[in-house]
Amino acid sequence: MNTLLVIDDDRLNCDMLHSVFTRQGYQVLTATSGQEGLELFYRRNPRVTLLDLRMPGMDGLAVLKEIRAHDPAAGVILLGGGATEDQENQARELRVSDFFRKGLSLDMLIGVVNQVAQQDVRRKPGQGTALQSHPALNETILVVDDDAPVRDLLVRFLELRGYQVRSAKSGIEALSMVAHSKPDVMVLDLVMPGVNGVDVLRSLRETEYPGGIILLTGNHNDEVLEKAWAMGPQEALGKPVDLERLLMAVQLVMVCREC
Repeated sequence: MNTLLVIDDDRLNCDMLHSVFTRQGYQVLTATSGQEGLELFYRRNPRVTLLDLRMPGMDGLAVLKEIRAHDPAAGVILLGGGATEDQENQARELRVSDFFRKGLSLDMLIGVVNQVAQQDVRRKPGQGTALQSHPALNETILVVDDDAPVRDLLVRFLELRGYQVRSAKSGIEALSMVAHSKPDVMVLDLVMPGVNGVDVLRSLRETEYPGGIILLTGNHNDEVLEKAWAMGPQEALGKPVDLERLLMAVQLVMVCREC
């Protein structure tokens, strides 16, 4: 059974994550302070650690530094509600496995945890987990979504899988970026203010954009979806996004383009 350690000073959040991931088959340990979390980490050597960034006393970055000193390849996912750009940069320098903003879908968090847990889980007693490295790929992806937390999560998730990822917060910005450099795949939110996904698709088809298109939509308007499908996207995924399905869709689109 995979062991998951949750370090968060919010007891309610610990209890909620304990309940969620126990149902997913994990053995879940919880700690409400950085020092308590480190003691559990040293004793139990968890497969994945969910670590709150903002805690009184010993904060998430301080805990992450100690974890890295003990195990340079441990799977650690930071829960970073309210994180500054400088804090996020420090976390990346410490090779955080992923960075997840609080308040996003639990389905997304479960997908991220499962992905980290599956990465080269073989280890000898007393040794840290050697995370699978994802070599840099030449394929480029453009993520287009007006929801900043979702956009940032998808960018980080795909970057950790080795892809070169850019992002746009609107249809207008996406079209401008495509005009300068065409990505291999576009992950495109269908429902956006102003120039929406259907408008972007129409413009791309008019300019004979050669890349693949994966739609994201929380909209159940059949007429909108029908208009989008008529312009030939390769896949459509509902929100909240299943990260594993997104990765498989990207890989499939890349393979089909090569064929």
